[in-house]
Amino acid sequence: MSEAEAVPLRYDEFLEAALSRIGGLLKGHYGISRRAVGLLLLQGDPQMEREVKKRDAASYSLLQEIVSQARAHYNQPLSYVIALRRQQEARRLVSAVVTLRGKRRPGFAEWLSRAMMHPVSGSLILLLVLYFGLYQFVGVFGAGVVVDFIEGTVFGEWVNPWVTELVRGFIPFQVLQDLFVGDYGVITLGLSYAFAIILPIVATFFLVFSIIEDSGYLPRLAMLIDRVFKAIGLSGRAVIPMVLGFGCDTMATIVTRTQETRRERIITTLLLALAIPCSAQLGVIFAILSGSGMALLIWAVTVALVLLLVGYLASKVIPGERASFYMEVPPLRLPKLTNILAKTYSRLQWYFVEVLPLFILASVLLWLGDLSGLFGLVIGGLEPLVKFIGLPPETAVVFLYGFFRRDFGAAGLYDLHSAGALMGVPLVVAAVTLTLFIPCIAQLLVMWKERGAKTALAIAAFIFPFAFLIGFVLNLILTRLGVSL
Repeated sequence: MSEAEAVPLRYDEFLEAALSRIGGLLKGHYGISRRAVGLLLLQGDPQMEREVKKRDAASYSLLQEIVSQARAHYNQPLSYVIALRRQQEARRLVSAVVTLRGKRRPGFAEWLSRAMMHPVSGSLILLLVLYFGLYQFVGVFGAGVVVDFIEGTVFGEWVNPWVTELVRGFIPFQVLQDLFVGDYGVITLGLSYAFAIILPIVATFFLVFSIIEDSGYLPRLAMLIDRVFKAIGLSGRAVIPMVLGFGCDTMATIVTRTQETRRERIITTLLLALAIPCSAQLGVIFAILSGSGMALLIWAVTVALVLLLVGYLASKVIPGERASFYMEVPPLRLPKLTNILAKTYSRLQWYFVEVLPLFILASVLLWLGDLSGLFGLVIGGLEPLVKFIGLPPETAVVFLYGFFRRDFGAAGLYDLHSAGALMGVPLVVAAVTLTLFIPCIAQLLVMWKERGAKTALAIAAFIFPFAFLIGFVLNLILTRLGVSL
């Protein structure tokens, strides 16, 4: 019996003909059937493409031509066509061997699952998740209660005064003292921000995200917002990097690899860099705006409208095919405490290993920039821009911090608000502009690696003036309307 005759799953005539032609050209040994190799080639598997190019170099151009012809024949991506046919075959097999006795009434879990994906009830559930998960737990508890205690008591009253006295007692030179305990000191700025402000916010966010992930809510959220994402050139699959972006935009930019088309990856990367605040930035913004519900609402609506507008325009400008959306929806389940703790721990471990050194490096660079006078020039260049959008000149330092780390800039904004230098309308304008400001160095480097230098620089060049333009327009509207916050 031939290989084709032994195959229980058959595709349509055109696809079968393509598989037959591919199988006839394959001469190398792959450890799997030629049909399996052909299916992987048709679906664009990069590893198999490399293997075929190496083992069947002589016929590789002909194989590429067959694959291109097959892709052009279908309106949908071949990965979708193949997956749909497999799903049909799976349903046929199940119906042939399984008999349902009577009409089964859906249980609570199935009812809740459907409600999560319904446009109306799903939106209400999403609002509840955002309010209790992000606003109350991350914003109020994490960025408020926990940060106030660690920053004000632990570092403000215990750690920083003790370390400052210790350093000044052992190091005689003022310049070196400033490296550790000055305005840009590694301990008083870098470690203080990392442990006292950012860590509590990141920890509470990762805890919430682990619960959402372990419960099975994430794929249902993807199904819910697929229709909205279609309007901005994306599919529901983009919810994964988007939600991860609320944890860390750098990590989320890497996860855009899971999207099917280059067009989707570029649009998602742009929106992550522009309008998705990381967990620490989000938590700090929640903390400083939580005193006024109207201020928080203005910030959220402005950022959401910018995301939708830029996404819509990008979908019209950026060429490429639209990807179809299909996703396996696992059953809902109660999150397991062990899973939640393990996932939160692993992500916090990543935070300490990957992010903490960046805070220390940023402090050193800020110290060097201040020592050399370079940052004074940069801040001087930023001051006209912040005045242009109605902010006090000292806010320029916050945007400089934000370029090194988004959460670094948010922490600087927190300091200005705590000192009473930013209140009311200027605070909202600063929060919106900082949210939309150019990505931090780490995210910019990852964008460079993932999308290429040209695309990364084009995104940064667009975002920088655009963020200040939105800040100017928002300040103009709020002041003309006489809004008081």
